[in-house]
Order: sequence, then structure tokens, then C-alpha cells
Amino acid sequence: MTANGTSERKHQAGAFDIRNIIGGLIGVYGVILTLMGLFGDPETEKTGGPNANLWAGLIMLAVGLAFIAWARIRPVVVPEHVDSDDAAS
Repeated sequence: MTANGTSERKHQAGAFDIRNIIGGLIGVYGVILTLMGLFGDPETEKTGGPNANLWAGLIMLAVGLAFIAWARIRPVVVPEHVDSDDAAS
């Protein structure tokens, strides 16, 4: 309950948080590149030795998971009510 006697619920952005969307997209591309690195032609002669698809995919998976973890650890809290003065400016 707040000072004026009303109870306010805190809403989180949830699936609409841009960090979830970015993390999901980077994660999907990371899965695709990791699978291509594991099962596709490694083409190591083009990269000078390392399997570029595999390493890029693993890094993208880690970055995607970091974005999703960030969104879960520090969620965006959306106010339930917006004052008319705030909406006009």
C-alpha cells in the first residue's frame, strides 16, 4: 500500500522488453551458426585454421543468453498509472 492508501502493482515489461527480443534473435542466429560449425563444411583454409562458424555461433549464444539474463535480473518496471501532465510533455 502507498501513502495515500491505494495499492499499486508493479508491472514488468516481460516479453515486450527489447532485451528479450534482441537476446532471442542473437540466440537463434547463434544456434544456426553453431550447428553449421559442427555439421557443415568448416572451410578452415579460408579462415586460416579456426572454424569461424562454430566460434561465432558460440559467442552469439553467450551474448544472447547474457541479454536474456540481464532482462531477468533487472526487469523494466512499467508504471500502472500515468499522470496527465506527464503524458502531455
